[in-house]
Amino acid sequence: MAGSELTNVKSPRVKAARRLTKRAFRDQDRRFLAEGPQAVREALKLEGVPLELFSTADAELRHPELITEATLKGVPVHRASGEVMAELSQTVTPQGLVAVCKLVHVPLDEALQGTPRLVAVLAHVRDPGNAGTVMRAADAAGADAVIFTDASVDPYNGKCVRASAGSLFHLPVVIGAPVSAAVRQLKERGLRVLAADGAGKHTLDDVDLTGPTAWIFGNEAWGLPEEILSEADDVVRVPIYGQAESLNLAAAAAVCLYSSARAQRVP
Repeated sequence: MAGSELTNVKSPRVKAARRLTKRAFRDQDRRFLAEGPQAVREALKLEGVPLELFSTADAELRHPELITEATLKGVPVHRASGEVMAELSQTVTPQGLVAVCKLVHVPLDEALQGTPRLVAVLAHVRDPGNAGTVMRAADAAGADAVIFTDASVDPYNGKCVRASAGSLFHLPVVIGAPVSAAVRQLKERGLRVLAADGAGKHTLDDVDLTGPTAWIFGNEAWGLPEEILSEADDVVRVPIYGQAESLNLAAAAAVCLYSSARAQRVP
């Protein structure tokens, strides 16, 4: 650990990192904050993505392997006081580790290179916790990409990054693609585009998911607008066998993505 402990919350280094809690500054600086040991661990696996690491003395003792790895990879590590970490953290109980990282998203064309078989599209999704959880589910299901359309939450939002549990660093993520452009390219790549909606005429039990598939997931409160539903090849709902009125967005997305993943893998 080089240098003395950072204790001044108004120091230029701390202020430069703190400003990344705002989307406008993330976009301007092309950087974001990854908080917690899991996010830091996954960020360190990508060459050139982590730019610096802030760590409390307690976090050094709990996660020495991350400090060592960062140091070996030439990532500057700054010991931070509790007050400084509280400034950088976006959680009620800071975990003592915050990395400043380069933005990792890619253009739509790049994300869809090759032969993608499973893609998640987030259209008008506004809740960062839900969005991050969908990224995590897509990663776990073996998806090839996650597309955030132009009306969706910023995946670099602190809550979204934490909810992704490191999956933001695992698979291609696209930001700001218009829905129509994303749907058009997905179809050109040979994927069947399915809209997940509670009003769908067909259920997961009715549709053939063995082929390459892209799922569109909509807003938590009002679902998908008619213009998006009309662009999909089919509108599909998750069947409700019990008495629950519905599933929340992240749960429904996980069910849909895993249904496709299983169908594509079963002989």
